[in-house]
Amino acid sequence: MEGSGGADLAIHVRDLHKSYGEHEAVRGIDLDIEVGEIFGFLGPNGAGKSTTIEILEGYRQRTQGEAWVLGADPGRPTRAWRERIGLVLQESELEPTLTVRETVTMFSDFYPRPRPVDETIELVGLQEKRDARIGTLSGGQRRRADVAVAIVGDPELVFLDEPTTGFDPSARREAWTMIEGLKKLGKTVFLTTHYMDEAQHLADRVAILAAGKVVARGRPDELDAGAEQATVIRFRVPSGVTDEQLRSAAQSAVAIAGSEASIQCRDAQDVLYRLLGWAEREGRRLEALEVQRPSLEDVFLQLTGAARTTPEEAAA
Repeated sequence: MEGSGGADLAIHVRDLHKSYGEHEAVRGIDLDIEVGEIFGFLGPNGAGKSTTIEILEGYRQRTQGEAWVLGADPGRPTRAWRERIGLVLQESELEPTLTVRETVTMFSDFYPRPRPVDETIELVGLQEKRDARIGTLSGGQRRRADVAVAIVGDPELVFLDEPTTGFDPSARREAWTMIEGLKKLGKTVFLTTHYMDEAQHLADRVAILAAGKVVARGRPDELDAGAEQATVIRFRVPSGVTDEQLRSAAQSAVAIAGSEASIQCRDAQDVLYRLLGWAEREGRRLEALEVQRPSLEDVFLQLTGAARTTPEEAAA
C-alpha cells in the first residue's frame, strides 16, 4: 500500500504528533517496527506511551504525522484490519464464571478464520486449566487467558501492555517463555513494560520515550554500550597486594572497600588485559572477578531522568 513503509514493516510512523488543547503529549515520533520482531516501547509515566499506543491501535486520532500499521492507516480502521491485531490490555476482566475453553471459544466466534481453540489454549500453557473457571485462576494464569483471547483470531501483530505487572518471579519467567513463543509463531509483538530486565531479555529492539519524544532506539545491548555510566570491574584483592600495586597494574584508579577492589572504566577490555597480564606475571589469582556493564535500567534512568519506582508504583 502506498506510504505503508514497505512490506517488511509491521508499523511505520513519521513525525507523529498528538495534542490535547495546548498540551502536546506526542511531539514528532518516528518508528519503524519490523515484521516478526519483539519491539519494546519504554518510558516513564506521562511520556506519551499510552497516547501513541492508542493511535496505533486505532482508538485515538493523531493531530499530525503519518502512521501505518500492517499497511493501513489506523486513523481509518476497518473490521478486517482489526481482525489482524491482538490486544492484551494492562487491565482486563474476563467473565469469571466461564471456563477457559468457553471463554476462548466465545472470542473465537468473532473471527472468520480463528486459530483452533484447544491449540490456542495449549500455546499459552493453560491446557491443564482448560476446564477451570476464569475466576479460580491465579493472576499469572488469568494473564495467559488474556493472551489466549488476544491470539485466538490468529493476528499478525500483538500489543502487550504491561503483561507481567504484579507477577512473582516464577510467573514472570513463564510469561516470558509464552511471549517468546509468539515470536516463534511469526507474530510481531509490541511490548510496553516498566520492567527493564523484561525488555532487555525479550526485545529485539527498544525505543525509549521521554516528554513525547523518542530519546533512544536500538538493540538493548547497543543502548548499554552508549551509556555514559562506566563499566565496573570488581575482584577480591589478592593477599599481600597493595593499593598502589593494583593501580600500577591496571593503570587506572582503583577503589578499595574492605577486601573488594573496583575499577570504573570506559574501555574494560584494555584494563582487563593489563590487569590479567599483571596477575599472570606475578602468579596472582583475581578471585570473584566480574565485569558489570550499565544495564538497560541505568540507560533508561539516564535518558529520562525518571526516579526509581517499582512497576506496581508506576501503574498506580
